[in-house]
Amino acid sequence: MNALVVAPVALPLVAAAVLLLAPRSVLLARALGIGTTGLVVVAAAVLLARTLTGEVPVVQVGGWPAGIAVVLALDAFGALLLLLTSAVTVLGLVYAIGTGEDRERTFTSLVLVMSAGVSGALSTADLFNLFVFVEVVLIPSYVLLTLAGRRQRIAGARLYVSVNLLASTLFLAGVGLLYGITGTVQLGELAGAATASTPAALAAALVLLAMGVKSAVVPLHSWLPGSYSVAGPAVTVLFSGLLTKVGLYALFRLYSVLFDGDRRFLWVLLALAVLTMVVGVLSAVGAKAVRPVLTAHMVSQIGYVLVGLGLSTVAGLGAATFFLVQYVLVKAALFMVGGAVEVRYGTDVLARLGGGLVHRERWLAVAFAGSALALVGIPPTSGFVAKLQLATAAAADGPWWVLVAVVAVSAVTLVSMLKLWNGVFWGEPSALPAPPRGPAATLVGPPLLLAAVALVLGIWAEPLLAASTIAGQQLADPSAWVAAVTR
Repeated sequence: MNALVVAPVALPLVAAAVLLLAPRSVLLARALGIGTTGLVVVAAAVLLARTLTGEVPVVQVGGWPAGIAVVLALDAFGALLLLLTSAVTVLGLVYAIGTGEDRERTFTSLVLVMSAGVSGALSTADLFNLFVFVEVVLIPSYVLLTLAGRRQRIAGARLYVSVNLLASTLFLAGVGLLYGITGTVQLGELAGAATASTPAALAAALVLLAMGVKSAVVPLHSWLPGSYSVAGPAVTVLFSGLLTKVGLYALFRLYSVLFDGDRRFLWVLLALAVLTMVVGVLSAVGAKAVRPVLTAHMVSQIGYVLVGLGLSTVAGLGAATFFLVQYVLVKAALFMVGGAVEVRYGTDVLARLGGGLVHRERWLAVAFAGSALALVGIPPTSGFVAKLQLATAAAADGPWWVLVAVVAVSAVTLVSMLKLWNGVFWGEPSALPAPPRGPAATLVGPPLLLAAVALVLGIWAEPLLAASTIAGQQLADPSAWVAAVTR
């Protein structure tokens, strides 16, 4: 049964190879892409159910002994993110049908390879293999970013590639230094290494710095708005749900294991979290188009997640996990709505749209309104539950200024969401020419579904809260995960 841990990595790679070798067929690509990622969702759900009981499924790929084998393992935190990212991938592929991006010959294959890399990064128990899987994620993303070859996309891709190559170099340097100091890159064997010696702590800090770049933590964030704002609509949705989330996962996992949750450095994480929240939301207020506003909010919401890591209590880590899950779903929905408007009207610039689209695009307006309320944290949405949990954890164990930032940034988030609502949907009917037909179901269905999920997770939050609490407990005390991967 532990072999199921390999499925989320192996299945997308096999499907991608089949698509590359088979004659070109859009229907085959859609069926195989959505079908394969659907199977990954099922596998992730089964694995999550097992990890919530305290079990840590482990596979030594190829049957090689420990120290040589590629070790894959999942606890509740990893399994929950695996389910989340695979679900976003399925919906992203459905949405790409509506935008037409999946008609590019290699689109689905590249998405499948990227999905396999994400699954591997979430389950590996080895620092060097984490580097390998992160690169497996990044290589297809470079190509996806440049599809259609517009000059803006090429410029955005150049920035994206340059920054991520630099971050990968820093990461590999940190891994090499850790190996030179400790003689291993196996995460289980490195448990607490950063607290045992100053050189190991500095090497581990270099690894965390690289993951901070990939997570778009301020002041290392400027690459994200510059590249995501020029990608295709479906590519942006997939990137928002997959790429920076791998970096965030690594930050949580590595600090939990390498630093053993050392409280001496938590003030640094809290300061970076608040800075990220504030800079992101202020950037959103000043942006003048839908996607730049949403990408700026991505940065801000990453700051919220980092608050939980900065607290490093069971309550804080559990709240961060809940926040991360709902935020990924809500942000994907908002990007889908913005992309649908851009596809149908040829622009997402607020001054050109002029508002009033609620009269033509009622279902898109509903999806946007529900998702925006969740992003702000208005009850009874999932965002309210997430921010309440985070604020409660910060009030109990954090400095006062963190709690103030959590509340204040939410208020400014409301301002920017109202700006989008008024600039896109509210008001008199838009002067823009109406599209010849209504939006395709594949454009409207995914964001509506995600907006509904945000409402359900707010009203019926107990199952996700319970799962997030278990994930927080296992991150606060990673001994079971460490024991499982060093067996």
